[in-house]
Amino acid sequence: MIESEPKDDCKAKTVFEWFLMGLICLNVVAVVFASVNEFYDRHRNVFAYFEFFSIVIFTAEYLLRLWIAPHKFPSSKNAYLRYIFSFMGMIDLLSILPFYLPFVVNVDLRSLRILRMFRLLRVLKLTRYNEALELIVRVLHEQKEKLKITFFFMLMMLLLASSAMYFAENAVQPDRFPNIPATLWWTVATLTTVGYGDVYPITIAGRLLGGVIAVMGIGLIAMPSGIISMGLIQEVKKEKKEGTDDESD
Repeated sequence: MIESEPKDDCKAKTVFEWFLMGLICLNVVAVVFASVNEFYDRHRNVFAYFEFFSIVIFTAEYLLRLWIAPHKFPSSKNAYLRYIFSFMGMIDLLSILPFYLPFVVNVDLRSLRILRMFRLLRVLKLTRYNEALELIVRVLHEQKEKLKITFFFMLMMLLLASSAMYFAENAVQPDRFPNIPATLWWTVATLTTVGYGDVYPITIAGRLLGGVIAVMGIGLIAMPSGIISMGLIQEVKKEKKEGTDDESD
């Protein structure tokens, strides 16, 4: 009898997690189809009932997680605040906040539509129930310092390249390169190797600079990818080693 209880608890937990994962996926699908005005107008009541049902479930989940926070963070002096301001705690809150906010403050239609887009954040709740997604989140957290340095370096290169291209092309193409912020978009498109076909440099200096920027873009995009890939490899090796140690014990 004692041995069957953990199995029952594990089964119930698995069913609950699959139910929440299905509900989250259906919410993302609902947000996508709600953007089609004709479809939304035709099934407005279905969307409203489904949103109300989802809010009830997600609100109950949030309150339950808040209630058990002292058990999850026993060493913390204020476990409730630690959960509320944790990454997943903020995701849980933002996924239900757009529904309740209009009842508290006056929100115009445009702001309300933007707030409703926050419902897409519910897809991030899947990281709690999927081991692969949880692994990626753990890697991003462990490699955050390296990624911060990489993205700071990328930002500096964007600003320097945009400024250089502006001074090289503004005199001959003032409508295409009117200022540094406008040139920044061209630089982002070039560094990411996407290209910005309707705007391109025509001066010799601009073309040379554009070629250098395009080549640099390959390396800049590869830097964060390499850091994340290496982090994933290290985590997988760590999990395999822990699994081997557990089997040996």
